[in-house]
Amino acid sequence: MQTMTPQPVCVLGSTGSIGVSTLDVLARHPKEYSVFALTARERVAELAQQCRRFKPRFAVVLDTDKAAQLRKELVAEGLTTEVLSGVEGLCQVASAPEVAVVMAAIVGAAGLKPTLAAVRAGKKVLLANKESLVMAGPLFMAALAESDASLLPIDSEHNAIFQCLPYPCHNLADAGVERILLTGSGGPFRTADPQSLHRVTPDEACNHPNWSMGRKISVDSATMMNKGLEFIEACYLFHAQPSDIQVVVHPQSIVHSMVQYRDGSLLAQMGNPDMRTPIAHALAFPRRIDSGVSALDLIRAGRLDFEAPDESRFPCLRLAREAIEQGGSAPTVLNAANEVAVEAFLQGALPFTGIAVLIEKVMDSTDRLELVDLEAVELADREARARAQEVLSELNGVHENDAGGNSYHGQRPQTRSM
Repeated sequence: MQTMTPQPVCVLGSTGSIGVSTLDVLARHPKEYSVFALTARERVAELAQQCRRFKPRFAVVLDTDKAAQLRKELVAEGLTTEVLSGVEGLCQVASAPEVAVVMAAIVGAAGLKPTLAAVRAGKKVLLANKESLVMAGPLFMAALAESDASLLPIDSEHNAIFQCLPYPCHNLADAGVERILLTGSGGPFRTADPQSLHRVTPDEACNHPNWSMGRKISVDSATMMNKGLEFIEACYLFHAQPSDIQVVVHPQSIVHSMVQYRDGSLLAQMGNPDMRTPIAHALAFPRRIDSGVSALDLIRAGRLDFEAPDESRFPCLRLAREAIEQGGSAPTVLNAANEVAVEAFLQGALPFTGIAVLIEKVMDSTDRLELVDLEAVELADREARARAQEVLSELNGVHENDAGGNSYHGQRPQTRSM
């Protein structure tokens, strides 16, 4: 009997929620997959623990000083994992010849370059970093078309759509698709009094009713910007126009998304809200493997509710739709402004309702660029972040002088570099 050689996997963003779930799935199939590289932004303690368990060939820390700390710790313990640092290290492990699969789970703009490196190197890329497509969709899809890479979506909604479409599907109309229904839970403030949202705290915003996620993504879910970013991502992933996609609020997070066909059929992918399901699906596609997730009990679930999103409560949805309709660098600007706004909110420097205000002001006051290359993407990103910091200072000035007592103070947030 032929012995199976495990496929080497690189997990970009291994200490985040998607990365941890990925490692859980990989650990269930040691004969099929091995861990080649693990990466983190700066969470050295968590990364060190993962290195002890999975013994990867490489570990990468974005912060150079933190990388030196990890290197010293692993050497002292006699581990042979080689520690790299910076974006260069991320790109090196993502494109290494030995790697078969790359989980792209770095949150935010920092994930763009290593994810592109994996695509250009022809890897099987499991895409959880939606910002790569939001920031540089045309360039990303062009690089994919020019390479031997395969791209499988990890976001539960996009993975659900992928499962409900014929494979491969290069044209929705030819496949008989009427529209894509992109579901979202509505987050923790779906039924909250809109007048109360300016008092929301970071802990309240991160307390998602169904999913366990990192703080940035949790805030995006609370504002429904996460759904807006997914809307943009879906346009690129499935060769769709904005008019082809409808956002539907589904509080139970059981139906992860749906595809409506011309003949009246509506296909839905359902399951318990656990990211290990789409991770296992994409990892082994087209086979099915155990994910560790229990089967959905529809009797216990009892009911499935659907409703239209309230864009007056969630203006970030409207801003995302306007960005993809405008094209060019508009989605890049949207993403950059959102990252600055969310970090400011988490640091106490911006109220929850100020997130959408800041984003809209940045979008209205930033020139649109054509994304002819990666340098243009980086320029648009830098300019949008700089403008977002200016708007943040302006908003803080207004509120600090607000005689009505609605002031807010906090540390000026640090933006993420590319």
